[in-house]
Amino acid sequence: MARMNQRLNSLYPFLDPEAKGQEPRQLLNSISAKVDESVRVKQEFFTHQGEALLEAARCIAGIYRGGGRMFSMGNGGSSCDAAHFAVEFQHPITAGRPALAAFNLCMDTAMLSAVGNDLGVEHQFARQLEAHARTGDGLIAFSTSGNSANLLAGMRKARELEMHTLALLGGDGGDMLASGLLDHSLVAPTNSIHRVQETHLMCYHILWDLVHSLLASQRGKLGASQG
Repeated sequence: MARMNQRLNSLYPFLDPEAKGQEPRQLLNSISAKVDESVRVKQEFFTHQGEALLEAARCIAGIYRGGGRMFSMGNGGSSCDAAHFAVEFQHPITAGRPALAAFNLCMDTAMLSAVGNDLGVEHQFARQLEAHARTGDGLIAFSTSGNSANLLAGMRKARELEMHTLALLGGDGGDMLASGLLDHSLVAPTNSIHRVQETHLMCYHILWDLVHSLLASQRGKLGASQG
């Protein structure tokens, strides 16, 4: 117990009873450090991957231009990014931008639990793609590690269906980056799950804006081509 308390005090010195009164300074320093780290990771990401981001946007714009749809997937916090991505495209908040078909594969809890129970969680996304996706559609995965079996299975199914494949990853990109299953990959250069997800959020907001910019000359024609 003494060793555990010593460890806690080294990580969170303001918890030490003898350090009473230092809490605000310690916590404010912690805030500043986290903000600095978040900014640094994003700057490094966009400095080195700006061209890759633009190519990913061109891919998605091409999918919509050809009458295709986007599908998104992720686990845990990244499932929230998959949902956010789909909402951005379905419900653009900027006036004059068309709604574009995007489906979040994480949203149907009955389907996810049924597949997880009957076949195993690694089949949760692949099964839905088998039912709904078609050649020319796009699939984007969100993963902080790149190692999730169900995301990899989804990408393999996407390849079988001749879909376009994209992923936002973290760390070294994991198994997904090494798999050869991705047409486009964007990797946040950190092992911090929080910093990865913060970078992903900014990335797909910019990606959304780039796609609409690339499709600007076709506004009014896209909705009729999607079904």
